[in-house]
Amino acid sequence: MNVNGKFYHTIWMEGFDIYMIDQNKIPFSFDIIKTTNYLQTCVAIKDMNVRGAGAIGACAGFAMAQASCNAPTDDVGYHKFIEKARRDIEATRPTARNLFYATEMVYDSALDSPKKAVEMAQMLALQDIEAMKQIGQHGNQLIRDGMNIETHCNAGWLAFVNYGSALSPIYVASQEGKKVHVWVDETRPRNQGARLTAWELLNEKISCTVIPDNAGALLMSQGKVDMMIVGADRIALNGDVANKIGTFEKAIVAKEFGIPFYVAAPLSTFDANCSSGAGITIENRNQDEVLRMSGVTPQGDICDVAVAAPGSTAFNPAFDVTPARYITGIITEKGIITPNEASITEILKS
Repeated sequence: MNVNGKFYHTIWMEGFDIYMIDQNKIPFSFDIIKTTNYLQTCVAIKDMNVRGAGAIGACAGFAMAQASCNAPTDDVGYHKFIEKARRDIEATRPTARNLFYATEMVYDSALDSPKKAVEMAQMLALQDIEAMKQIGQHGNQLIRDGMNIETHCNAGWLAFVNYGSALSPIYVASQEGKKVHVWVDETRPRNQGARLTAWELLNEKISCTVIPDNAGALLMSQGKVDMMIVGADRIALNGDVANKIGTFEKAIVAKEFGIPFYVAAPLSTFDANCSSGAGITIENRNQDEVLRMSGVTPQGDICDVAVAAPGSTAFNPAFDVTPARYITGIITEKGIITPNEASITEILKS
């Protein structure tokens, strides 16, 4: 995507260094972070400087390659180092399937050589870009001119290396001249909808309105939502989907009002070893993400303020699981499938 007239990927690797757009600063400033070792990269993943299924996956793959390049050169030391690095990387975010997929693929290549690890990490990033491009093409077939589409959290190009999953069909539709309006859930507690999705859509000059998370049902009841498209962080074999907390509620309401509810995700997000959503680990994050909020002052300074009664405690699950029965279809790089085990098994084998 282009920002201020310059093309960017969300994350990339040059030599032993990893560069990423600092998503914690957007939309108030646009900064690039550089990490020089895998431990720094792990912190960036955990602190959500980089976030989103595909971007986390690419970052984890790059971190694994980075570790192999920085490992001791003797055989025993090398293997001990990359084994520990793999554990450290996989411990950063427990729910996102793409993180584990990329780490495993690059680790296996690192067993051959650091050169092979870097090549694999770069290839996975390129595959992510191509998959998101295809998701955009397939999902665009669902979008008609004049549609009102609601989305939850951020599944745009910031959440992947480029293009995005849930927003990719919207970008393609816009490029084809279709006029669409996007209802952007603010997506508490970190407000990735209001901060990231709205920023992306405005950057692409696509009509959008930020709405409170609890306004979706009202809009749907008034016939002002034609479709929902969301992303995913892990998809079980039976079609259950883990995504940003609040997605399950949206799916229930969409079902009530007969509104199509689509999930957009690449095949790398599917977990063939997870039979249902009951087997998906839900990440619980620091309660301060609920109790505090960051913003910008009229003077342009980024600040952090308390938004809850002093002494309050908070429960902060990062994800919930939407059962397959609430999902109309899953948009993948190979086409749109029904969320059930037969369809998922078939497409994973194709």
